[in-house]
Amino acid sequence: MNIRMVLLASAAAFAASTPVLAADAIVAAEPEPVEYVRVCDAYGTGYFYIPGTETCLKIEGYIRFQVNVGEDVGGDSDWDAVTRGQVQFTAKSDTEYGPLTGVIVMQFNADNATDQEAILDSAYLDVAGFRAGLFYSWWDDGLSGETDDIGSVVTLHNSIRYQYESGTFYAGLSVDELEDGVYQGTTDAAGVFTADDGPNNVGVAFGVGGTAGAFSYQITGGWDVDNEDGAIRAMGTVDIGPGTLGLAGVYSSGPNSYYSAAEWAVAAEYAIKATDKLKITPAVQYYGNYFGGSKDAPRDWDGLGDAWKVGLTVDYQIVDNFYAKASVQYLDPDDGDDSTTGYFRLQRSF
Repeated sequence: MNIRMVLLASAAAFAASTPVLAADAIVAAEPEPVEYVRVCDAYGTGYFYIPGTETCLKIEGYIRFQVNVGEDVGGDSDWDAVTRGQVQFTAKSDTEYGPLTGVIVMQFNADNATDQEAILDSAYLDVAGFRAGLFYSWWDDGLSGETDDIGSVVTLHNSIRYQYESGTFYAGLSVDELEDGVYQGTTDAAGVFTADDGPNNVGVAFGVGGTAGAFSYQITGGWDVDNEDGAIRAMGTVDIGPGTLGLAGVYSSGPNSYYSAAEWAVAAEYAIKATDKLKITPAVQYYGNYFGGSKDAPRDWDGLGDAWKVGLTVDYQIVDNFYAKASVQYLDPDDGDDSTTGYFRLQRSF
């Protein structure tokens, strides 16, 4: 037997004497269960369930580009372009007291690349008719155009309110912190203003409104505790012919955080629905004892002249959720210079 045969025989004997080990079995891990986003239709369109919860969430908002025109509206310029992005989060869930709602609205404004601001536009809790947080008052409402000036200088407050709603009718009462509202003062012979009451005022407001067929109405009132003055406003709209007629009137016992533009004012507009996409709204307003929109107000209306205002607003729906708006206003006060202002806006909602 030669050397080659000896080596082959030895290798065969070693292989036969070595135990055969089975390969380890490959065990595949079970996939984690995937929970897909479910549509929540209990509160209207756009809501979905937050995965793993029974809370429904809706995300909406808009993107706006606007060019304002008017004397010194852009500093030393008569025009100024601004951009805004706004996002609203609305969360709802069922409770034994009814739906529990939480709302957060973030707003981002840019005058240019460096002059920008991010603000909390609203944040509040709502359950069983009670609402608490930062939200807009009834005084933020107005007619559909841009001419009417029948609301507060500041309408966003930290407030608590109760509002009863029954289909076509609502009535509510609120307590508002008027920390950045209007406060009265005196002006000396040199024109120096001195505030008699600083900020951190408190107010009480009410709102009543509803609809009856083609007619809608709202009555709003407010009492500014620190300024010891209040205001009341009534407005309504009714469908007539090809459009909607809107009328409003407001009276203020003295400058206060609910109304300070004038002692009284009346406004009217007619929103003409020219086509399915085009709306044209001419409007007019008259002020008695006109003061304007400053937060620093006189103690009363004595010695102030009247004013009148006319305007035209055009709304056009380019495509679904994409709109264009143009508005121009002319104001002529007895005790001041007349002025013309306006803007052009593009807005995409989602």
